[in-house]
Amino acid sequence: MLWRIAKLCALLAVSAGTVAGCSKEKPQKIAPTPPVSATTAPETGRDGEELFKQYCAACHPNGDNVSDPDRTLHGSVLKKKQINTPEDIVRIMRKPLSRMIRFDAATLPDKDVRTIADYVLRTLK
Repeated sequence: MLWRIAKLCALLAVSAGTVAGCSKEKPQKIAPTPPVSATTAPETGRDGEELFKQYCAACHPNGDNVSDPDRTLHGSVLKKKQINTPEDIVRIMRKPLSRMIRFDAATLPDKDVRTIADYVLRTLK
């Protein structure tokens, strides 16, 4: 069921991007790529928010949990479950405890998983 929702969201995003790209206006200048920071995955150059939106937001919109409201990503819930470090989140992403999709290294490289974990701890307080 969740895969169907994720596929539908992906299809809608691609469709919206295609429609948005069909403009008669002149293309605007693209801003230069920001420098790599502690919250950017060096391997892909993508930041935590972008990675979170791509891989996590379908099941965890705004840090919530669509299938289990007791397992949100909000700081108070994470602390209660003794999830305090990026390594704790990486461990769960690699070997989920519940219905969560498993993100192996072939699907999501270690640096990207760590970037997502840092993003979650920093922003979903």
